[in-house]
Formats: sequence, structure tokens, C-alpha cells
Amino acid sequence: MLPEATRYLKATVSLFSPNVFLNASKLSAHGAPSSLQTRRNLRVSHCFAARVPPQKKPREKVEIPGLEMVTYGDRMHYVPGLAKPVYPPWEMSFKDPRYYRSPPAQEMALYKDKPCYVFNQRTSILEGVRQAAWLTKTHVRPGLLPHLVSLAAKPENQLPDQDERVQNAIKHSRFWDTMEPRLRKEKYSNTLLLNLLHLCATLQPTHPAVGRRILAENYSLAATWKRGEDLFQIRGRNGLLHCSMDPLPRICGEQEVLETSDQVLESFYPVSPTIDLQQVSVYKEEMNCTGFRGEYPYPHAHTLYFLETSDPNCQLRPEQFRAKMIMFTFGNALARAHKLYGTQPQSLLERPITVQAVGTNGRIFQFLVFQLNTTDLSGDDGIKNQAWLDEDVELYDFAKVRPFIKRKEVKVPAGLAGYKPETFSKFLALYLHGAA
Repeated sequence: MLPEATRYLKATVSLFSPNVFLNASKLSAHGAPSSLQTRRNLRVSHCFAARVPPQKKPREKVEIPGLEMVTYGDRMHYVPGLAKPVYPPWEMSFKDPRYYRSPPAQEMALYKDKPCYVFNQRTSILEGVRQAAWLTKTHVRPGLLPHLVSLAAKPENQLPDQDERVQNAIKHSRFWDTMEPRLRKEKYSNTLLLNLLHLCATLQPTHPAVGRRILAENYSLAATWKRGEDLFQIRGRNGLLHCSMDPLPRICGEQEVLETSDQVLESFYPVSPTIDLQQVSVYKEEMNCTGFRGEYPYPHAHTLYFLETSDPNCQLRPEQFRAKMIMFTFGNALARAHKLYGTQPQSLLERPITVQAVGTNGRIFQFLVFQLNTTDLSGDDGIKNQAWLDEDVELYDFAKVRPFIKRKEVKVPAGLAGYKPETFSKFLALYLHGAA
């Protein structure tokens, strides 16, 4: 009877789908242990490769004038064969922001046919520093000026036990401020920045001008300018701002400023200068705000402090992070210039506006000094703005909670290793600029 059963099983294999089948090729008629070895193979690739049914086209509603459609609206429940009633949209007698529906952009009062390109704190421009230099009509030079860095070399401008205190500040941010085995970067970078600012503030007894400053956080900036035929704006919150009662002195003399008219801006053709910028059609044309009221006692921007990990939802690469520093430093200077000299383009400012910036991720620092010489940014010719950028300056090499061991050999010991005091000297020099 077994051979007959085998024949029936082989005949029924064809009735199954290719995805579920029986392997009955090894069936034997002698009753051996391997005589009835059936294997069932299940595969799910077929269901993923199935054709998606086409989407049904909505039935066209035909309205015949003079003929009313019979619906089940009066009966208050569904009735087969009767049409679905159509009710007018319900309008509340009061305003509820949860259910607000904005009108179309074309019907808004601030709608304009000409678009505006907006740079905010989350913008990541493709070309980085080159694109930021073109948008702000700025000539960027590598490194900081020697006379600015030399401020921290004077003995009266240094902290007592400076290197030891800076290393303790690093250890506090990396080791002593948490019980976690691995501290998050956004936490220790913010702690380190505040520790370094606190160390610099201890020089106030010997430098009274430091007391004429204040730190501002979460302020909103807005600045508008024209570049060629396009309109640009900077909006948003850009981090921690060191405000001062007194403006920073100019970095370059008038002759060096006039020589910038011979410099040529670097091009990145065929990439458009407006790439990666937000394009809006509803905006205010003359939008310029420093973020503070007119009677604010600290109206001058001194230094902007940026953190690479301040927004966990937007991680910028180092090149785009430096471009963000240039754009917001320029925006603070431009908003101040519009308040002092008006919104009309000025080919040469009577007194250039200087703003500094420091960016860090907790280990690597970026230093920037920006000088706004002109607000006439429409063309590529004429006087240009100036910027000095010092990139990727390391404060230390490693800060390990546990030693790094490879092949039974300690490659990196536990603790702080590779401290570089010249990095903090640059940080201190920018802090003391205008006070020493």
C-alpha cells in the first residue's frame, strides 16, 4: 500500500503553490527509516513581490441642475441605495488655535511674487564656507591676526595657574560631572564652554571692561539684504551671545579696507548660490532685528558661541558648521549696522562693525573674527567684508574614562592626554579683545 500512497502524494504536489511544496523524491517502498522524509519549504519572497492592485479612480460626481440627490441625511443613519449627504464646513463661533486653518499663501497679506531665500540655524549649505563668503560678500583669510593672538601672551592677561585650571575644567566636563560610563557630547561640550567662560570672567578685577558685558541666550535674530537680484534673510536663534556696552575696535585700518576692492570672490559655478536655502513667498521685506529692544543697555554683539551638538535633530558637518558661524556673525553685524546707519546700502561704513565667534564640539574649536565694512552687497565689485577663520584647533587629544588597550598594550592611558595650552590662549585672546 505504501507505493500507492507515494504515487498519490507525488500527484498532489502539483496542486500546491510553488511557495509550499513537498519533497517526496526520497520515498521508499521498503519501509526504511528514510522512506518517508517530507520537507516543507516556506518562502515569503512571493508575497513581497506581488503586484499592487491599481488605485481605484474616484467616481465622478455628476450634478444635474434642478435635480436634488436623495440622501440619508434626514434619517441620521446609513441607508443602502441612498447617497451620502454633503454638509457645509462647520465654523466655530470662537477662535481655537488647535483647529486653525491658514488661508492659501496667495491670499495672505504678506504674499509676494518674488521669493526670499532664508538662512536659519538648521540650514546646511552645500558649498560651506565658500558659499557663505559669496552670500555675505566676504573675503575669508585663514588664521587669526598676530596682534590679536598676542593679547593672551602678556603676563597681566593670564590666569594664575592657567594650564592647571583649564585642565581641571576639562576633567570636570568629561569625568566629574556625571556617573555615566560614557558622557554624551552635547552635555560635556556645553559644560566645557561654560567652564572656560567662567575662568575668563575671573579676570574682571584686573580688567574692569569685562564687567560691562553680559551673556544672552535664546534670542531671535533677523537681517535682510540683497545680493544681485535676489533677496536674502537670516532668521532664528544662533546660540549664546556675549553682549557688551562698548563696541569692539576695528581689526584693519582704512587703507586695508580699501584694498579689498581688488580682491575677487571665490566662485563655485555651476552650483547655484541659493542652493539649500529655504525659499519663501510670505515675508516682510524690511525685517531687521538684533533680538533686543532699543533701550537694551548691552546693544553691541561681542562674541557668539556655537555648539555643534546644540540641536540633536540637526547635525552639521564641520564645513557647514563654519559656514553657519560666518552667516550668523554677519547677521548680527548687519542688523547692528542697519540700526546705526539705516537700511540704505552703504558702500563704506564710517566705523566698521566687528563681531567674533567661537564654535566647539567639546574638543575641537573654531575661531572667527568678522569685520563688516560695507552694506552694499548687490554686486561683486567694490569694497568687501573681511573674516579671519582658524579651523579645527584641538584643545586636547584624548579624555578616556578607561584606558584604550590593544594587544595587551596601553595605547591611550585613562584620563586627560595631549592638552594644548595654545588653544585656550586663542580663546582667552578673543575674550579679552576690547578689554585689554
